Amino acid sequence: METRRLAVLFSHLHPVSPRAGLARTCFSPSNCVSDEKRNQQNDCVFCKIIRGESPAFKLYEDDTCLCILDTSPLTHGHSLIIPKSHFSCLEATPPSVVAAMCSKVPFIGNAIMKATGSDSFNLLVNNGAAAGQVIFHTHIHIIPRKASDCLWTTESLPRCPLDFDHRASQLVNCVRKQLSNISEEGKGQESSLS
Repeated sequence: METRRLAVLFSHLHPVSPRAGLARTCFSPSNCVSDEKRNQQNDCVFCKIIRGESPAFKLYEDDTCLCILDTSPLTHGHSLIIPKSHFSCLEATPPSVVAAMCSKVPFIGNAIMKATGSDSFNLLVNNGAAAGQVIFHTHIHIIPRKASDCLWTTESLPRCPLDFDHRASQLVNCVRKQLSNISEEGKGQESSLS
């Protein structure tokens, strides 16, 4: 816990991103945020669960994250891993927090599969409104699956193989350029690809 407090303090003194305010608004509840941001956190259903103000079926908890049953499950055992600090989207979530959340997936996912008699599970992040995010507090879905459950209608759609053509090459170059631009902004994420 002391390490987290020092990380929060350090993030205020030495922001990791040159974009104005991003590092200052990532941590909660004890951070320097605007009244508007604080109101968003006060109204956030996940923040209320973390503070003990709203009920939830907790499956797992540590200093960084909490795993709860989804209240509108797609399948029996559909669960959510949420960070204990408020981050509105994946981009705003520090890599160390994402890593902590993801490191719990095999442990929690296997327990959920055994408890539900599932064969496997989907791991899903809806990042942004267009992707279906409705609660703007970063979270990872663990959705238990059984063979032939037909949960996703797209599973029955035929898949088209990737054409190794100019269009695919352009996409690769564009993504690599964006990754390079992000690395130059000080995110510390560099690829060995040129």
